Amino acid sequence: MQQVFEECFEVRKAQLKHDGKPGRWDGPVRNHVLPKLGRVPIEEIDQRDIRATLAPIWHEKADTALKAMSRLGIVIKHGAAMGLDVDLQAVDKARALLGKQRHVVQNVPSMPWQDVPEFYQSLGEGVTELALRFLILTGCRSSEVRGCHINEIDFSTAVWEIPGERMKGGTSHRVPLSSEALRVLELAAPFERDGMVFPGTKPGKPLSDMTWTALFKRRKIDARPHGFRSSLRTWLAETTDAPREVAEACLAHVNAGKVEAAYRRTDFLERRRALMERWGGHCLGGVAGVIRFQNTVN
Repeated sequence: MQQVFEECFEVRKAQLKHDGKPGRWDGPVRNHVLPKLGRVPIEEIDQRDIRATLAPIWHEKADTALKAMSRLGIVIKHGAAMGLDVDLQAVDKARALLGKQRHVVQNVPSMPWQDVPEFYQSLGEGVTELALRFLILTGCRSSEVRGCHINEIDFSTAVWEIPGERMKGGTSHRVPLSSEALRVLELAAPFERDGMVFPGTKPGKPLSDMTWTALFKRRKIDARPHGFRSSLRTWLAETTDAPREVAEACLAHVNAGKVEAAYRRTDFLERRRALMERWGGHCLGGVAGVIRFQNTVN
């Protein structure tokens, strides 16, 4: 099935972020399926083969196993499109044979929003800690912050526009910058190198996420950088009455269906600006009062 897989992956690359180069789409198949089934003709693969292949990781690496199974189903369908006599039901039957997974999904550890101000104000002004400050203030993902380029920021409008190729959803995202976020960028200016706001130690490379890992480990903090997105989302839910779609837009979550998204022509930038300014004040130790909104769309 190796050849069919490679042809399928080549066809799908255009749909994948960065053409699938990071290996997130094909990795589960290459690592856990091809070593056992790569040389087996795809027409001969049945549910028993798939069960035997995925059984070792079905419970221990549940998420990876599900991804491998999903990708394998796509490859088999591609084989059918090529005119090969494959069993289109093999994956579903293998799932029945494998049974329910014991794996319990664990959320990324996050810091209670009430504790964020103390932590935020304890951070220094080196590039590692400034980048972490910026992550907390903007609610963005680690890779988006670490890869921030000075050309993405419009200081005249206080907006940071992250291009689609750097976003998880593949669509550009505008981030309103609070006065505190702008102050952090000012403090980070001396560290800028090759246009990178938060450069790493290696030339041409952004700050490594391992620097944050080391910081959290050194300070014996269970929370993780990604968890600050949860801190922000919970703060939005508990201290504001912002509509769900506005709160979700703060985290660049896309929850609308295709039809709804086609008719919604706003990203609620100005409404988010008010929220993020208040969040910045909270991080600095301000009192988090409830923010009220009118029933209008900006």
